[in-house]
Amino acid sequence: MKNIKAWEGFKSGAWQTTIDTIDFIHQNLTPYEGDHSFLAGPTEATTKLWEQVSELKIEEQQKGILDADVNTPSTITSHPAGFIDKKLEQIIGLQTDKPLKRAMMPNGGLRMVEAGLAAYGYEINPQIKEFYENYHKTHNDGVFDAYTPEMKAVRSAGIITGFPDAYGRGR
Repeated sequence: MKNIKAWEGFKSGAWQTTIDTIDFIHQNLTPYEGDHSFLAGPTEATTKLWEQVSELKIEEQQKGILDADVNTPSTITSHPAGFIDKKLEQIIGLQTDKPLKRAMMPNGGLRMVEAGLAAYGYEINPQIKEFYENYHKTHNDGVFDAYTPEMKAVRSAGIITGFPDAYGRGR
């Protein structure tokens, strides 16, 4: 541990010689027992951005969703940085290129994506669908490939609901 300056100021403990997060926390936690008076209100920029988002949310409630990307499977780098109002923003990069535009995430399961899009009048790009049906195994495909015929039968009959499917998988 010599020549390591990152630990300066922390209290010694078992965490220094083994992976022990609990010990580190117990040794170095200082509880805050004050009140909320140190908090600041929203900035003018935050207030303006929130007003814009609030208007978009009202529009979205009327339509169901504002938009959906049916051509681009979502990844951390799939979409360019999106903005609500670029000149007001400190933190940039919405999930898609426009506020409240829904991203498509077929790696979890193609049927779920198709059903979600169909519910709002959208249809997945046929080339994306073909790719996921024929060339790319989704998470659901992997899970169901691991099921035995007996497990599939029990799941389909609804006898046991604890099998990891749909949202039960804890995504």
